[in-house]
Amino acid sequence: MRNNFANSRAIACINGGEEAPDLYGKVEFFQKKNGVMVVANIFGLPEKNDSGFFAFHIHEGKNCEGKDFSGTKGHYNPNDKSHPNHSGDLPPLLSVDGNAYLAVLTNRFKLKDIIGRTVVIHSDADDFHSQPAGNAGKKIACGVIHKIK
Repeated sequence: MRNNFANSRAIACINGGEEAPDLYGKVEFFQKKNGVMVVANIFGLPEKNDSGFFAFHIHEGKNCEGKDFSGTKGHYNPNDKSHPNHSGDLPPLLSVDGNAYLAVLTNRFKLKDIIGRTVVIHSDADDFHSQPAGNAGKKIACGVIHKIK
């Protein structure tokens, strides 16, 4: 059986800002039949976060501009749902000695919906109930999602 999704993928190169200048990594997106596989490889997460968890979201903005990544705007939420049911809400990253790996399949969006949007890592854990963004703290890293041809 031929895989019709083999060429449907995207990537975001993640870079930390002033709060986390050593943070870097990549997030890859693969369109699958049942949803989008999100695979994150992140390095240099700050150790000043006591829980080791970092909120991880897709934001509606299309750039990482601004000292505080204000170009990312709010969570990607085309269906106007409450947090944590935004289309852009993803599971948190768990730091192990400053590194995190995450692989998750989501059906909250299609790859075509997020091309050109941003991926954001926040300074704190997501509490999964505070509105509108889970009391996740400052935006400490960002990357723009680009389609890979």
